[in-house]
Amino acid sequence: MITASQIEQFINEGYIKIEQAVPPSICSEIVDILWKDLGVDRNDRSTWTKPVIRLWFYDQDPFNKAVNMPVLTDAYDKLVGAGNWIPRSSIGTFPVRFPSADDPGDTGWHVDSSFPGDDVNDFSKWRINVFSKGRALLMLFLFSDIGDADAPTRIRAGSHIDVAKALAPFGENGLGFMEIAQKLDSFPARDEILATGKAGTVYLCHPFLVHAAQPHSGVNPRFLAQPSLELMEPFSFSGNLDAAPPVEKAIRLALS
Repeated sequence: MITASQIEQFINEGYIKIEQAVPPSICSEIVDILWKDLGVDRNDRSTWTKPVIRLWFYDQDPFNKAVNMPVLTDAYDKLVGAGNWIPRSSIGTFPVRFPSADDPGDTGWHVDSSFPGDDVNDFSKWRINVFSKGRALLMLFLFSDIGDADAPTRIRAGSHIDVAKALAPFGENGLGFMEIAQKLDSFPARDEILATGKAGTVYLCHPFLVHAAQPHSGVNPRFLAQPSLELMEPFSFSGNLDAAPPVEKAIRLALS
């Protein structure tokens, strides 16, 4: 179970780290499945020619178990509010990163969008609004050991506060993915945190947290999933602030 100090950290810094959230046996099962779908030879590094290979949604048993571990569903309840999030039966995109000197082409700072714009099939036009429509949490599932050299996700601690302030004037319509990205350089300087840890570690992040990928300069491929936890209904910003779930409370504090 997450602690009161972790909840306070989530509100102020926009993320918490839960170690040993997923058992090693499940991590190994998941990595074995992913290796089979990568189209490269696990034992022949000469076949690892791309800096990143993206694999898509998986709903087999180990993936379902990983995203629904009791320590995590309890954390979802505490951070988002019981009944406020939509249970997952799959895990989203796996950007599997390989050691490479080549530019992976996807290392820019950004905030994940959460609901469609005019064209539901055009993800470049998806949007994000101050009420966090569609997204309760950004989640990082580490299925391999990830150290400083293994392309850990970069996190700007506390940047969710800046994003909330930037979104506020645009109400329910919010901003598009590129519109908010163009504002990031004007935000205050923030400490950069690396999402490192042993396999089975999970980072639960505020949906407004600014983050970025980076090149892999280590030895072994990095296996990480980045699913969202979907929000049942957008936050309404009503009622007692102290009773608000931490995701909503962080936004309301930023706007106050």
